[in-house]
Amino acid sequence: MAGLGGLRGDLGCRQIGEADLGPVIACLRRGFPGRSRAYWEAGIARLSRREPVEGCPKYGYLLESAGQTVGVILMIFSRYGEGASAEIRCNLSSWCVDPEYRSYGARLVFAAVRHRGVTFTNVSPMEPTWAVASGFGFQRFCEGQFAFLPALNRPARGDRTLPYSPDLPEARALSEEERRILDEHAAMGCLSLICVSGGKVAPLVLQRKLLLKGLAPARQIVYCRDIADLPRIAGTLGRFLLARGGLLCVVDANGGIEGLSGRFFHNRGPKYFRGPRPPKLGDLSYSEIVLFGA
Repeated sequence: MAGLGGLRGDLGCRQIGEADLGPVIACLRRGFPGRSRAYWEAGIARLSRREPVEGCPKYGYLLESAGQTVGVILMIFSRYGEGASAEIRCNLSSWCVDPEYRSYGARLVFAAVRHRGVTFTNVSPMEPTWAVASGFGFQRFCEGQFAFLPALNRPARGDRTLPYSPDLPEARALSEEERRILDEHAAMGCLSLICVSGGKVAPLVLQRKLLLKGLAPARQIVYCRDIADLPRIAGTLGRFLLARGGLLCVVDANGGIEGLSGRFFHNRGPKYFRGPRPPKLGDLSYSEIVLFGA
């Protein structure tokens, strides 16, 4: 076990293994008392079923003292694209350290971000950690969220929204990677859709049953090809959601979106990244938002 250095000789930081999952969940419950054991067990189970990215941790890192897990940072690695355009992203999630070891919590982040060539994201930072993220070299790429009512847009004749199936003729108009994203997110409980508008086909993934505090039940956009597509497909999407009791949608944004009726909430759900490529707005695929329902 590699030592962390510093004042505590009994501390170590290492990758999380399969045998560590019970103590890791116990540590996460102490760090996030508002989350149930079932919440963590379900999220860890989804993470365990994912194929690890070669050379990257499957679960993340833990901090331990005298054999006891006292800190955790989860890491969700994903590979996007092929060949020269391929990239690896990692969503850092659920960073927590027991109170008496908080001064050593930075060691977990340092261990996590030492993987080179990876774009790291933090998609649910609590407000007290915003300044800390900058100290670790993270930059803000998303300033807040835009909540909008897609049904206020009028669909054109022939526009339609379809639940995704690989057998749909419209699915052939999507790239192989888009079909994979829709298929795998549907398996994780998301609503995967194909929106057809103006003769163009757009993939869309929504997180189910997200509650937008103080407003109404809403759907978080987990994946879209480009947020510039949203005004074009909003009408058909809105009719589809209305038929299923949905009204509001929420998407990461840096301001209002022309062509959509809604409101921008600055500093609601800001997001940070560190690495070679800033993430796209509207792309939370394979993040804790999906795996843990955060």
